[in-house]
Amino acid sequence: MDLNILWFVLLGVLLTGYAILDGFDLGVGILHFTAKTDEERRIFMNSIGPLWDGNEVWLVTFGGALFAAFPDAYATAFSGFYLAFMVLLFALIFRAVSLEFRSKAGITLWRSFFDGGFFVASLVATLLFGVAIGNMIDGLKIGADKEYAGTFFDLLGPYPLVVGLFVVAIFSMHGAIYLYLKTEGELQKRMQSSPFTCEVVEKQVIWNKPTKS
Repeated sequence: MDLNILWFVLLGVLLTGYAILDGFDLGVGILHFTAKTDEERRIFMNSIGPLWDGNEVWLVTFGGALFAAFPDAYATAFSGFYLAFMVLLFALIFRAVSLEFRSKAGITLWRSFFDGGFFVASLVATLLFGVAIGNMIDGLKIGADKEYAGTFFDLLGPYPLVVGLFVVAIFSMHGAIYLYLKTEGELQKRMQSSPFTCEVVEKQVIWNKPTKS
């Protein structure tokens, strides 16, 4: 197998692993606004507490592998998505801050601030991931010098935005399924009836539950 093809496949595996493993905790963040009580909001955050930072290693590894295998593509992507990457970086940082400090904030106002920040940062990060993928599929304006030749607003075309909203819906569904598996009682029933939850997957989960003899 050609070395370029091998690296391309490996990058696909890394990106797929990130979408699967970090998709559910980004989805939990998007669904955080549906929590009705302070206890439910704690359950949402605690359900991904031990996992979210490890899942993001896949994204870091993908960036390092892209730089090592295809430096020209890496440079072109960062020239075209520089502002978007900065917004994404701040969203991921503030999301981490909200996860770490929300439980340590004794003042209700600060807790509400971190709750809102957790939701907004998760939504923005997911949307930007989808918009980036949409632009990769739709194509970018690349000059002869291998630099991005368009503007930031050229990245916000109809197709990339539709892909971004699609990724938000997919990650929300992923998060709803994860919360369905991790919760119980009234919250679990709400997740089961969530519009983001796939009925086929719900039935499969129910069928796989052990029955009492």
